[in-house]
Amino acid sequence: MNKLKTNIFFKIGMILLLILVLLIPTSMVKGLIDERENVQKGAIEEISEKWATGQTIAGPFLSIPYDKYIKKTSKKNAITTYVKVKDFIHVLPKKLNISGSINPEKRYRGIYEVVVYESDLKISGEFGNIDIDKLDIDRENIHFDKATINFGISDLKGIENQISINWNDTKIDFNSGLSNLDIVSTGINAPIDISKSLDNINSFESEIILKGSQHIYFMPFGKTTDVNLQSGWTTPSFNGEYLPDSRKISELGFDANWNILHLNRNYPQIWIGSNYKVNNSSFGTDLLLPVDNYKKSDRVAKYAILFLGLTFLVFFFVEILNKIFIHPIQYLLVGIALVVFYTLLLSFSEHMIFNIAYWLASILTLSLITFYSWGVLKSKKLAIMVLGILFIMYSFIFTIIQLEDYALLIGSIGIFIILTIVMYYSRGIDWYNIKLEE
Repeated sequence: MNKLKTNIFFKIGMILLLILVLLIPTSMVKGLIDERENVQKGAIEEISEKWATGQTIAGPFLSIPYDKYIKKTSKKNAITTYVKVKDFIHVLPKKLNISGSINPEKRYRGIYEVVVYESDLKISGEFGNIDIDKLDIDRENIHFDKATINFGISDLKGIENQISINWNDTKIDFNSGLSNLDIVSTGINAPIDISKSLDNINSFESEIILKGSQHIYFMPFGKTTDVNLQSGWTTPSFNGEYLPDSRKISELGFDANWNILHLNRNYPQIWIGSNYKVNNSSFGTDLLLPVDNYKKSDRVAKYAILFLGLTFLVFFFVEILNKIFIHPIQYLLVGIALVVFYTLLLSFSEHMIFNIAYWLASILTLSLITFYSWGVLKSKKLAIMVLGILFIMYSFIFTIIQLEDYALLIGSIGIFIILTIVMYYSRGIDWYNIKLEE
């Protein structure tokens, strides 16, 4: 038995087995990270639902009802009849200008932060001459006097004011709901009689005060769409189908401008029914919180096998080069300390900046392992050497998670250097004749 426990290959097998065993609690830590992230998402969704979720604004657009006749043939007697049904012609504006400010604030649910905002939007533009003839619909079947102008608003809870529109200098109040669901599913509408202005330029102007959370998006419904947003939020993320033509981000906030042509999207200025889908053309900004603790914690946890392998490698070479026997239970205790590092990192990062949390958890873990090594190895010099090597390893992992774009490059070079050092110091070891001493 004494020969077995001092056998080098038995020791290597025990170390590999311990690494595999310790990966089980490490995977549980990853599950804990996912659970905490889901709790955060739940808190964000709860506050967003009560305040108002992220807003997507589509419009305005005209919907003009018309009568169409559908041919039906009876199966019994082969009699053909025509059934009258109502459908809609949808017309988008020739010019669409949107300018506004976004005033964000933070709300809290326990330890979690959520960004909500109130926006003040001024929307103006004009509808050009409506060319009905190219639709091949008889004018006598079109009800121009029953047209409606619609605004798509994704969460109606966010509306803060009675919305009206100045249509050719005539004020018209909006009603809740849409006249049809061909284009968007939620919004508001106002009746517009365009029977006398069909061949004219119709101008419009409206102001909307709208609450929301996390993001605000728009649809490029104009033949030319110009959107300008200003905010005091310093960490925006511009997303969607189109990026801003110009943007300026500073410590005071951001200013962004989009200019989009009808040629940039995949639907026309006028169509019938629900022939086109517009949802994929949205664009705008996300109001990001500069907090990605769970993602970074998850990335650190992915390097668990590297933490365990390199730490055990350090202790293994201390055994080999200094003829010291380290019991597998002592390896196990060191491995548990490494696993506890992840729980410390996760819990600390929920209450402080991630970088500070990382180094605080690292210092506590390294201190524990160093003092334990001092007692096990009976050498202050070896304990300090272990501390130095582990500090370099933790600094290496910290560098990798900071340089996300270059993580693979830096990681590959780092592992190559580690392998070079291991091969250099182990080149003279006679592995067949080496024996550990207890």
